[in-house]
Amino acid sequence: MSESGPSSSSTLPPQSSLPTGPNVDQKPSVLVLGMAGSGKTTSDKMNVDIRDTVKYKEVMKEFGMGPNGAIMTCLNLMCTRFDKVIELINKRSDDFSVCLLDTPGQIEAFTWSASGSIITDSLASSHPTVVMYIVDSARATNPTTFMSNMLYACSILYRTKLPFIVVFNKSDIVKPTFALKWMQDFERFDEALEDTRSSYMNDLSLCVSSATGEGFDDVMTAIAESVEAYKKEYVPMYEKVLADKRQMDEVEKKKKEEEAQKGKLVHDFKKPTGDEDDDLNTKVDRIHLGGVDEENDEDAELERH
Repeated sequence: MSESGPSSSSTLPPQSSLPTGPNVDQKPSVLVLGMAGSGKTTSDKMNVDIRDTVKYKEVMKEFGMGPNGAIMTCLNLMCTRFDKVIELINKRSDDFSVCLLDTPGQIEAFTWSASGSIITDSLASSHPTVVMYIVDSARATNPTTFMSNMLYACSILYRTKLPFIVVFNKSDIVKPTFALKWMQDFERFDEALEDTRSSYMNDLSLCVSSATGEGFDDVMTAIAESVEAYKKEYVPMYEKVLADKRQMDEVEKKKKEEEAQKGKLVHDFKKPTGDEDDDLNTKVDRIHLGGVDEENDEDAELERH
C-alpha cells in the first residue's frame, strides 16, 4: 500500500533549506520507523549521529526535562541544522546506494512532532524518500497486536503520503507467513481473532454519565469481570514467571555452591611446608608399602564380625 504526493498537513521546512525541486535521479533515502523492540536499529556504523551534535543528557539537565521531552527538544535542535545533513547526503550520493535514517524508538516523538514533519518533508522535497515501518513478527502473532501495528502504519502512511513499506522483522524466530495471510484474507484474520475476542471485548470502553449516574452499574460489572479475568489469565502467568525465576535462582545457587566447593578443594590441596612436612611423613609411614603377601597377612589378622 503506497500513495505518493506532498503532505498538505505537515510543516514545511525553513525557507533557506527548501530546494528548487526534488532530484528524482538521486539515490533514495529510507526513513526507518518502528516500535521500540522491533529490531530496527542497525549494527552498521552511522555517518551522522544526532548524539554527536546534541547531548541528550545535557538537554535533560539544562532544561529540567524528562526523557520524552528531551527527545523532542533534541529533534527540534537537530532540525535547525538538518539542511547540513541534506547537503552531506547530496555530496556523498555517489558513495552509497541507499541512505538509511534511523528514528527514535519512541515512535510518536518523530511521527507526530513538527520536527519530524520538517525532517521528512525536507528529505522528500530534495530527493526520493521512502518510509519503512518495522514490525516485530514474534509480537504480531497476537491478532490484536497485529491490528494495532497495521493501524499505526496506516496513520503514518496517510500523514506522510510517501511510498510506504511494511517489513516483518525477526523472521528467523517466527515466520511471518501468518501476517501475509491475514492481510490478504480477512476471514482468516477474523478466525484468529475469535480466540482473543473475549479479552479484546473487555478492553472496549463503556458509556457513563456523571450527572445521572447512567452506566455506572455496567462499570462495576466490568470491573468485577476484569478481576475474574485477572485471576484467570494474569495470575497463572505471573506465578509461572515467579516459578521460572525461583528455578533459575536455585540453579544459580547450586552453581555457586559447586564453584565454592571446588575452590575449597583447590585451597586444601596445597603443598605442605615447614612443620607440615613432619606430619606428612608420619602419614606416609602409616601407608602400607609392602607387596601382596604382606597385605594378605595383615588382612588375616583383622577381626571378622
